[in-house]
This record gives sequence, C-alpha cells and structure tokens, in this order.
Amino acid sequence: MSTPVLLVLGAGPKIGLSVANAFAAKGYKVALAARSLEEGVDADGYLRLKIDLAKTEEIQKVFTQVKEKLGVPSVVVYNGAARGLLDAEDPLSSLSVEEVNRDFAVNAISPLFAAQEAVKGFKLLESSASRTFIMTGNMLNLIAKPAVLTFGMGKAAAAQLIWYASVAYEPKGFKFYYADERQANGGPTIPVSGPAAGKAYVELAEKKEQGPWDYTFMEGKGYVEFKGPLPTDF
Repeated sequence: MSTPVLLVLGAGPKIGLSVANAFAAKGYKVALAARSLEEGVDADGYLRLKIDLAKTEEIQKVFTQVKEKLGVPSVVVYNGAARGLLDAEDPLSSLSVEEVNRDFAVNAISPLFAAQEAVKGFKLLESSASRTFIMTGNMLNLIAKPAVLTFGMGKAAAAQLIWYASVAYEPKGFKFYYADERQANGGPTIPVSGPAAGKAYVELAEKKEQGPWDYTFMEGKGYVEFKGPLPTDF
C-alpha cells in the first residue's frame, strides 16, 4: 500500500500546521498550500506550495503539483477563510463588489472546486484509502451575525456543498465533513484549538463510513450534537 497523502489548502500556522503534524504522525506525506508560503520542502519534510485561494483557477494546479510530487491526496482539508467586518447595524451600506467577490471566492467557490479536484483523485485511489474531504467550518451557517454578513453567506454555501456531497458520494465511500469546534454551551471556540482540530480531523479520516457531515466537536470529547437555541453573544 502506498503512503497516504494529506493536502491542506489555506495552511496557516495554527490549524493548518497542527493538522499537518497530526497526520504526519500517522505516517502521511504532507502538502501545505497557502498564499504566504515559499515553495519547496520545509524542515519537517512537508511540501509547501503557494496559492491564492481568491484565484480559484489555481486550485487545479496545486492538485496536479501534489499528485506529481507526492501522489494523489487521500485526505484534503480546506482551511482557507476570508472575513471582512461590516457595520453590524447597517451591513449593506459598506459592501464593495471587489471585496464580496474575493470573500465568496475564498469561502465558497474555491472549496467547491477543491472538492471537485479531491473527488477526481479519490476515484483513482483504492477503496482502502481514506478519501476524506474536510472543510474547517464554524456556526455561521446556523446563526445571524450581521457584522460578518458575507463571511456567513460563504460559510452557509460551503456547508451546503459538504452536505450535498456527503449524500452524493457516500455510496462510493467518499466522506465529506464541515468541522465546527464548539464550547460546552454550543458557542464557538475562539480561537479554534489547532491540536483539537488535528485530533478530530485524523479521527474523521480514519472512520470507514460517513458520519454526521456537520461535525460539531469539543476538545477532549469529539463529536457533540447541539440542540436548541445557540448563543450569539460573542
């Protein structure tokens, strides 16, 4: 069996690197892609690639590079995010086409095409491979925070992508998750714990069957289903 490959898109120093380290500890070869990275192989042996997730056309190129250098990714993590702040009392007054287009590209359109490329690769892998796509999500698909209107719209669209893909591809054994770390009261964990995300994402990748696509989890507990009203005072 070939060594499995992890690709992290939007690989920052917190969640992205923690996820990379968690998978590397499981024997994965790792590729990290982000706008801030210099291309090459780092001291940990991770392949680093440059990508601007606002430019969706760059997605395919990164997948091709990873396939050529490491192999087909069996786990893909989309960790990119673009979050603009608006006037909470009048969010529609300060919108610009340029900023909204960028936010949607990073938060919704690029995840869609990353999932497309991931599925192309999953079809080439053996059934024993993980074949898992994980989107780092949050609870903005469930609550209203006017100051982050466009960010929330993008996350809601991405959540729909993950939900629909989890239904469409479950018969093929491909898994899709929208991972959302929470506190005990159901509110968001701010900031998200990198190590907790790494542990949760590895656990999702190791599951043989699709679990809850909207994967709300707590550090030290794993998946927790939250019911009832959710807090919005944060």
